[in-house]
Amino acid sequence: MATDAPILIVERAEKSYGERDVLRGVDLRLFAGEIYALLGRNGAGKTTLLRSICGRSPLDRGSVRLAGGDPFVEPRVRRRLGLVPQQIALYPSLTVRENFQVLGRLAGLGRGQIPSAIDRALDWSGLGDRVDDRIDRLSGGMQRRANLAAGVLHSPDVLLLDEPTVGVDPQARERLHAMLASLRSEGTATLITTHDMQEAEELADRTGILAEGRLCAEGSLEELVRAHFGRAKELTVHVSRRLDEAEAGLLRAAGLESGADGETWTGNAEHGIEDLAALAGTLAEAGLPTEEMRIREPGLREVFFRATGREYAP
Repeated sequence: MATDAPILIVERAEKSYGERDVLRGVDLRLFAGEIYALLGRNGAGKTTLLRSICGRSPLDRGSVRLAGGDPFVEPRVRRRLGLVPQQIALYPSLTVRENFQVLGRLAGLGRGQIPSAIDRALDWSGLGDRVDDRIDRLSGGMQRRANLAAGVLHSPDVLLLDEPTVGVDPQARERLHAMLASLRSEGTATLITTHDMQEAEELADRTGILAEGRLCAEGSLEELVRAHFGRAKELTVHVSRRLDEAEAGLLRAAGLESGADGETWTGNAEHGIEDLAALAGTLAEAGLPTEEMRIREPGLREVFFRATGREYAP
């Protein structure tokens, strides 16, 4: 990942719809040659943030700067952005080539630039042998590849992707990831919203967790795990009902904290399986209604729970 000045800077971004606060002071930095994954439940504010970065949804307060310019008011700045929405944004009755011709012109490419841009896109996406096929005759994975290629015809500095691999098979997902990795190697800064924890773990240089309009955790996978777990493993206890105060106190005394549902408790296991065995004996002796106990290496799903107090769900 590059360590120069960030190409995208979002500062204190706030946005409300009526009485609902969607973004609450979000700060975000994106660097050239970086893939940044933005995780959050539905309604967390991910799409609103993308729309604001694109200059399509003005912020109530705060600012967005792209390469030193303001995408809200400067068309030249918006041309440095590429956007690939979750829905396939292609003309289904046109061929791959025809789509690239139309969308390349809409992205600001001159007529003379279009042929070479299409050749690059076809080579990069592996769709050269399907260039004269209509979009609606391609598989879902091929449509996703064409959708992504269309978003970078004009070689943007910053690429915004909303759920880029939703609904695709593992082979298509792997090909899309390879395409994104090649963009990173060329210096493109990529911001992805995703519900796929594994995708974020495998692909992202950094991950941000957005909850109720706030960026509540951010960093590489290693940094996030270390911040929330140190070198310990995660210990989780699921109980079958909300506990009374005395029962809850027993779990707190064992170093566990409750999530928002009141039935999931997590803590750190410094000594691995020994901690699990000791706690199991204590809870059994107290007669607590335990449904499950587990110990595991923490990843993004466990970090998400620690950062938000909620199990991850799209």
